[in-house]
Amino acid sequence: MDNTNKNPRRKHLFWWLIVLLVIVGAAYWFFYRGSHQGSSQSSHGRPATAVQLANATTSNVPVQVNALGTVTANQSVTVTSRIAGELMSVNFTEGQWVDKGQLLATVDTRTYQASQNQYQGELEQNRALLRNAELTLQRYRGLYAQNSLARQDLDSQIATVGQYRGLIAADEAQIHSAEVNIGYGRITAPISGYVGLRLTDVGNVVSADSTSIVAITQTHPIAVTFSVPQQYLAQIQPVIRSGHGLPVAVMSSDGSTEIAKGEVHYLSNSIDTATGSVELKALFPNKDDRLFPNQYVNVVLNIGELKGVVVVPEAAIQLSDAGNFVYVVNAQNVVHKQMITEGPSATDNNVAVTKGLKAGDRVVTRGVDNLTDGAKVNPVQADGSSDAHQSGVSSNSGSNGGH
Repeated sequence: MDNTNKNPRRKHLFWWLIVLLVIVGAAYWFFYRGSHQGSSQSSHGRPATAVQLANATTSNVPVQVNALGTVTANQSVTVTSRIAGELMSVNFTEGQWVDKGQLLATVDTRTYQASQNQYQGELEQNRALLRNAELTLQRYRGLYAQNSLARQDLDSQIATVGQYRGLIAADEAQIHSAEVNIGYGRITAPISGYVGLRLTDVGNVVSADSTSIVAITQTHPIAVTFSVPQQYLAQIQPVIRSGHGLPVAVMSSDGSTEIAKGEVHYLSNSIDTATGSVELKALFPNKDDRLFPNQYVNVVLNIGELKGVVVVPEAAIQLSDAGNFVYVVNAQNVVHKQMITEGPSATDNNVAVTKGLKAGDRVVTRGVDNLTDGAKVNPVQADGSSDAHQSGVSSNSGSNGGH
């Protein structure tokens, strides 16, 4: 047998075997290494997603209702003249603060003074006639006792005395009416507050109850009216009806700064059927005059408090058609989607969670865009450095936990 043909075939088979072993070894090394990169890759071979975490904690969270309110003067009075006459003087400066009883203007009262003098003269005349009638009545009584006067004459004189007494009473009433009108010539502030712009000038003839002189608004205290949805009525009504107040605050336009504190003491007697809301009225001391009539303000009403409720950063809560949810990270840095029931907002951009989480759960606050249920994550700190035991970016931190 010729061996020259067998040796080349053996050599080719040997080299093919070596190549096959190299390919198998390379493939084994590649897959073995990929399966042991758990800290940086997922079980599907994808790189672990870098995320920031926060711990769910417990806190007492106030139950607050936000609303848009309107500042209104607690009392507002348009000052008018009570008598007709020429406006003689205006004793205020537009926009100034006036105290109750302070003189604002004067009206010419000489006509009423003349009427008072006339009624005074008639009173003196009727008093003299009354004295004369009483003396005559006294004589008639004596004559009648002596059977020297008819009963009819005595009765007639008694009626005359009564007539003069009635005239005197009428004169006294007219004098008093004139005195009142003269007093109306001095127009004083019925309440304390700021006056507005002057509505009539000196020299004009003003008429009773129809010519406005100035408006006064009471701003210490000042009121804010606002409406809340009717579902809060069950929590608000018992407090208000029992005579207690609910704390309320006026916030700046961006909601970051508290402008004033007050209390709600007044509740409307009906629900607005068009909006399904009920109107409330709060009073504020307003000593610094930061609230101004007809100003629109943001109102925050406190109607209660949730004790020891779980809170998480607002950034951790995601929205879906099925409801709100968060991504919870377990001890192996694997996430799963957890449906929750969201409660009221808390401080420091946190939100209460009334159902679905417990204190200590780690939730994803950043890096949620590419997450799916069961994905591997790589917790990092805010500066980007890796931290497998990241406790969170929120100021409310706690012990680590997992599902």
